[in-house]
Amino acid sequence: MPTRALYKPSLTLLTDLYQLTMAYGYWKSGLADHEAVFNLFFRKNPFAGGYTIACGLADAVEILGGFGFDDGDLAYLAELRGSDDEPLFEHAFLDHLQQMRFSCSVDAVAEGTAVFPHEPLMRVQGPLLQCQILETPLLNVINFQTLIATKSARICHATRGEPVLEFGLRRAQGVDGAVAASRAAYVGGCVATSNVLAGRLLGIPVKGTHAHSWVMCFDSELESFEAYAEAMPNNCIFLVDTYDTLDGVRHAIEVGKKLRQRGHELAGVRLDSGDLAYLSIEARKILDEHGFQQTKIVASNDLDEHIIASLKTQGATIGVWGVGTKLVTAFDQPALGGVYKLAAIRAPDAPWQHKVKLSEQAIKISTPGRLGVRRYLDATGIAAADMIYNIDAPPSGRLVIVDPLDHLRRKIVDASAPYVELLEPIFRDGELVYEAPSLADSRARTQEQLALLHRGIKRFVNPHEYPVGLEKGLHDLKTELILRARGVE
Repeated sequence: MPTRALYKPSLTLLTDLYQLTMAYGYWKSGLADHEAVFNLFFRKNPFAGGYTIACGLADAVEILGGFGFDDGDLAYLAELRGSDDEPLFEHAFLDHLQQMRFSCSVDAVAEGTAVFPHEPLMRVQGPLLQCQILETPLLNVINFQTLIATKSARICHATRGEPVLEFGLRRAQGVDGAVAASRAAYVGGCVATSNVLAGRLLGIPVKGTHAHSWVMCFDSELESFEAYAEAMPNNCIFLVDTYDTLDGVRHAIEVGKKLRQRGHELAGVRLDSGDLAYLSIEARKILDEHGFQQTKIVASNDLDEHIIASLKTQGATIGVWGVGTKLVTAFDQPALGGVYKLAAIRAPDAPWQHKVKLSEQAIKISTPGRLGVRRYLDATGIAAADMIYNIDAPPSGRLVIVDPLDHLRRKIVDASAPYVELLEPIFRDGELVYEAPSLADSRARTQEQLALLHRGIKRFVNPHEYPVGLEKGLHDLKTELILRARGVE
């Protein structure tokens, strides 16, 4: 995992203190080894969109595989004090943590999968104490990378197939945030990153040229282009807007002709300011008139999917898009809001007790049970509906899915329709059973998944709502538990 390559200490303490205080309470209460099930999910698609792209599983697997308290972790925890200045945790509990070995079973949605609100991206089952501590690190990884992968997919959709370069390192939220963002942006569809460390750690292609400072270090723009072409004739994309953009294009062409004489080509010119639609159209005319039809126009300058879509409708002749700040920071929505909720618990040799969290807001009422998700496909192979169900009571007969937020909204699913199970086995009793795909394969999966969605789901304004619901038996169980908890059975 990138962050484990950056940080030498154990990452087991990458959790909130309250997870450890609850773990201590479970241990004191004799509940630590009760078996629990937690479901990780989100409640709304980000960016007011119609879909979300799951990401972060590979890093989550690294965290889970390395879960365990080392001597440094335990020494630090021993130093913590309560309000009475006495140790927060007794030594016997720390001894328990030292001897503990990861033993959970985990199922998750593969990276690059299109997912929707309320359905679990991950199901964690195992000793209550372990499941509880894992809440924070799993949400930290899955929330952020899923958010960035989704933003990347939206931006790549806006370019209509033209390549997107991730240029966000300098504006990213710290070192690990930058690497994670580069990774997620690649899964979402970007073809390369400017982040060289991400390239080294993850094998993502790296791309880059020069900045305005290069041009300003020379007596003229033309001289700066000539010097760059002399130094790197196989990497010539000139930034042309330091002084006058269209003059910059002409200077790039002048150097491009000399490059051809040496057996190289002018790969592109980059626009980083001004009216990108107008400038790209004019630049394209100038390039074409001088025989540089293959030279790409690259654009940057605080782009996002909405600006790109607008530029496309204006006839911009941009061929490559460099997107930075608004991609790696998820500028218009800084967090996904994923949650991790207890859904069932049982004592040794006892049946499951289903659990539900209530709220005055229907959207915040959790779904009980060990959950699975089936995606049903129509006759053409397009995704038709997702059904969340209790794996201990798999659906049979007539299939009815009920909207989690409106029980009057229901959809009948053909029981004979083909479907895929979205949750895949990752760990079984602490042992890794999952063979992770390559990052390139996860990126390809994103494209395959988006192709399975109706185009209305992918539009940016008022997207079509993809049908996702609870299998009727699960809906009935949830309703029963809610009424029981509220004392209105």
